[in-house]
Amino acid sequence: MVPHGTSRASVRITALLTLLLSLALAGAVSGAGAASGADRSRTHGKNPGYYSNPLRPRITGDGVVESCADPTVIHGQTPGDNTWYMYCTTDPRNDQDFDANNQPIFHRVPSMTSKDLVHWTYVGDAFQTPPSWGDPGAFLWAPEVVYSKTFGKYYMFVVVTDTTAAGGGSADPNCHSDNAIGVATSTSPTGPWTFSDQPVVRPRDAGGVCNYLWTYDPDVLGNSVDTQGTMYYGSFFGGIFGTKVVFNETGAIADQAAATKVAIDNKYEGANVIYRNGFYYLFASATNCCNGALTGYSVFAGRSKDPWGPFVDREGIRLTANRVGGTPVLGMNGNRWVGTGHNTVFQDAAGDWWTIYHAVDRGDPFFKPAPGFTKRPPLLDALDWVHGWPTVNGGAWASDRRMPAPAGQPGEKSRHRTRLVAPQVPGRRLFHDEFSGDHLRKSWSVVRPERAEYRVHDGILTMKVQKPVTVPDPQPGHPDQTKVVASDLNSGNNTASVLLHNAPRGDYIVQSAVRLNVPDVPDCCYNFAQGGVLAYQDDDNFLKLTNTSIWNTRQTEWAKELFPVPAGWNRYGNTVVGPPSNSGEWTYLRIAVKHLHGEARRVAGDRQSYTAYTSQDGRTWVRGGTWTHSLTDAQIGLVAMGLTPDQSGDYTVDYDYVRAFSLREHHHSHH
Repeated sequence: MVPHGTSRASVRITALLTLLLSLALAGAVSGAGAASGADRSRTHGKNPGYYSNPLRPRITGDGVVESCADPTVIHGQTPGDNTWYMYCTTDPRNDQDFDANNQPIFHRVPSMTSKDLVHWTYVGDAFQTPPSWGDPGAFLWAPEVVYSKTFGKYYMFVVVTDTTAAGGGSADPNCHSDNAIGVATSTSPTGPWTFSDQPVVRPRDAGGVCNYLWTYDPDVLGNSVDTQGTMYYGSFFGGIFGTKVVFNETGAIADQAAATKVAIDNKYEGANVIYRNGFYYLFASATNCCNGALTGYSVFAGRSKDPWGPFVDREGIRLTANRVGGTPVLGMNGNRWVGTGHNTVFQDAAGDWWTIYHAVDRGDPFFKPAPGFTKRPPLLDALDWVHGWPTVNGGAWASDRRMPAPAGQPGEKSRHRTRLVAPQVPGRRLFHDEFSGDHLRKSWSVVRPERAEYRVHDGILTMKVQKPVTVPDPQPGHPDQTKVVASDLNSGNNTASVLLHNAPRGDYIVQSAVRLNVPDVPDCCYNFAQGGVLAYQDDDNFLKLTNTSIWNTRQTEWAKELFPVPAGWNRYGNTVVGPPSNSGEWTYLRIAVKHLHGEARRVAGDRQSYTAYTSQDGRTWVRGGTWTHSLTDAQIGLVAMGLTPDQSGDYTVDYDYVRAFSLREHHHSHH
């Protein structure tokens, strides 16, 4: 959701559900489940046809919209209006939206219309300027539109990234982080829109100088309201909150004082809440939205009987817990689409559920005139419900082929049928190390052995979390200058030790049980101490699945590093998977490695796919995203690293075992 030139904290790290399958060796894979769990009506109607991603809204006489970040969709709410409306965050529309100096031309909330949810037409921008209480240079992000039946108006909520003192922000003209949520009204879903003269949610001071919580990503429950509704807002810095919002003739005011936190800070943003079959479902996105071809942005869900929560995931973990819950709904799957997030969920004309979200094309990740400025086209896919939990395309996630279209108009019925993704499970055991005895086997080697501290005892391998290290940092006129950095493997900082073991040939699964021993104090930080498993070619080309301490949270980070890369491209990216276990308990980590051939290799542009799984008990597994890579002679690696220079203390990572298995896949039929 961040436009060109804006940075975010580096805490974002995020991925889906799979299938419930009991195997004595593999355990259960939590996710899509058995055929009987798939829930999609089969009422007959006219076939609305087919589509393929991405959506490419037409600009009359001027090309197509190639980027529509943070999309929101609403059907016309007045009698006789069978049009769909889509709105996007402030951004250039395409590669041509740059001036003669290659500076981006920002459109304040591009707006689109469609009759079938597939073919869209750009009809203009909602705004030319921010509200009167906003700074003239403010961006307008993450629109949300609802209709008030009482007032006969549409209400568009947007993030106003920079406010003035009149809007509750800082009086300092050099302070540009005093963000708020505004609202504008119109009798038509395509405008003209008139801003209210006051914010819906005012800037929230976090203490210090020009330091404000991120009051981002408004969402109002439902498509229509009377005089009040339920509103959600917030992001990584501060968390996501829910509260009551009261509408009036010219705007709306949220009850900030009564706001309830529904998702912890430093994990989620982009909330979208729907009601279905007795539950409120909170969809939210995790990690970095805008990291080019290595964007790991992904969608997770929790549900509650109450709109204020607590929202819990399928394993019963709260989204407010410091070992953060969240069931994966949508993430990268190995095709060209990554960064699949900030979704809007809706029902088509036949009542079936769909989602539109933004993504990143790995082959075309940036606006061409501005390498580093991530382009985010809109995608459309079916949302399936399996045993009461949502997943996109039966767990296959973002589509990149011809797909059955949704029902855009009454009398139509999509031909989409749920096909559950094939779970990857362990087969024959290929090797294992239970860490018996009092020393590491000779089959292990060590990268940077002079810094590694580890011991084998009581059936456990214990590695000491490596402390920050001083490295050369020569500057003009100061060739001997140094700096202190975390012991890590990240974008050229290659200072951590790695324990390595040869990996099996062919397709395989590597699994371990890991225990990160840092204090379980939610209000304190041990950034970014971590331990876990790698598929490692060298210091600059690897996959990493770790139990990681991130500010006040503990998360399972699933990362990829790639080098060399084109100029301006990122070399490190990450997402997250399921919640780690409680302090002192084992977190189970699994990487499924599959060699790609033929069409699969062509689509991926790489030689292997790597899929992450995590578990709190070693039996029920949460499937995460799939990175692809082209590693040569990759080995299995173990690490204990990441503690930043501003942290101190002696911490360890325990490994109960390392086991490798052949890879098996079980296929399901159509439903």
